[in-house]
Amino acid sequence: MSKQNQWIVGINAVASAVEHDAEHVREVLIEAGAKNPRLAEIESGARRRDIEVRRVAQQALDGVAGGVRHQGVAARYAAAKTWDEHDLSGLVEQAAGRALLLVLDGVQDPHNLGACLRSAAAAGVTAVVIPKDKAVQVNATVRKTSAGAADSIPVVRVTNLSRTLAELQKLGVWIYGLVGDAQTSLYALDLTGSVALVLGGEADGLRRLTREHCDGLVSIPMPGLETSPGVESLNVSVAAGVTLFEAVRQRKA
Repeated sequence: MSKQNQWIVGINAVASAVEHDAEHVREVLIEAGAKNPRLAEIESGARRRDIEVRRVAQQALDGVAGGVRHQGVAARYAAAKTWDEHDLSGLVEQAAGRALLLVLDGVQDPHNLGACLRSAAAAGVTAVVIPKDKAVQVNATVRKTSAGAADSIPVVRVTNLSRTLAELQKLGVWIYGLVGDAQTSLYALDLTGSVALVLGGEADGLRRLTREHCDGLVSIPMPGLETSPGVESLNVSVAAGVTLFEAVRQRKA
């Protein structure tokens, strides 16, 4: 695990960081002359926590936001933790036979990754696993979309996803991949033990090697696709939410 300074932008992302992780917020920049009452709330909350606040020109915020819509606020943030594959075994062991992992195989859209992280945090996942290559990483857009979830749950970056799945299996984790053409329904699974739910990227879905390392392939029943062939399948972030909360439902039963 390591720490690094970066900028997070947007009202929800900065407010969440100030409220829930103030020790890692180094300073807050607020657009001079902005009248949004939520910016005033962020400023007062930051000052109560002894975080430096500076009023700056819009151009200064544009510069640190890197093209992301900042809504008049940004924070310099020392990211709490960066996780890698060496941390996974400890996370699984701490879950004591109830690990719930979300594995994303090649998600490219930062908004999708942010939405997946938000659902994962709400579902209380043990960790989210993403590949280091050929997939979007946690950036300013992801942090904003996730509304703080990107730093409230472990996001584990791995070099070789297939190898990571094999290691998880050795730790007693059952691996289930979601694919549209699978005959087994998601709702037929027992998701009460240690499980990893694997979803593919927006364009190509699960890669061949990823499929081969799954213990089973399942689909989300979508009767609307049968009656309306023109209807598209679920977005990856929606599918992640459906899948994770089926696990939550079973674990609460």
